[in-house]
Amino acid sequence: MKLENLGIDDLVLDLKPLDHIMGKHAFIRAAQWDYERVTYDYKIGSKEKNITYYIRIQGYAIEGDVDRGNAVIKLMTPLLGKHYYPHGVEYGEEENFPENLVERAKNLISNVKEEITLYKK
Repeated sequence: MKLENLGIDDLVLDLKPLDHIMGKHAFIRAAQWDYERVTYDYKIGSKEKNITYYIRIQGYAIEGDVDRGNAVIKLMTPLLGKHYYPHGVEYGEEENFPENLVERAKNLISNVKEEITLYKK
């Protein structure tokens, strides 16, 4: 599901401070990038069998190159997804997400946004 109207959509900042801030808030980029895009995931375990939730924040380079570390990234609308082992992550609106999980996701994104806005271009 899209986590809209949280004020993070379309924010623009340099990759290096973005990586630092996201890591500080346990959003992991790991190998989820290419030369033009980045994806940060926050993993949330579940008591449900074979289910894991992810808060995903994606962005794309409007200048520079992610591989070289000189990219300027424009963030996109965050997503809340449900991973079904071994099939993958579903983000569809037909998915049911517990209300407390949605609130937790919004709070985490709000905390990230507070720091990101200090570095926005």
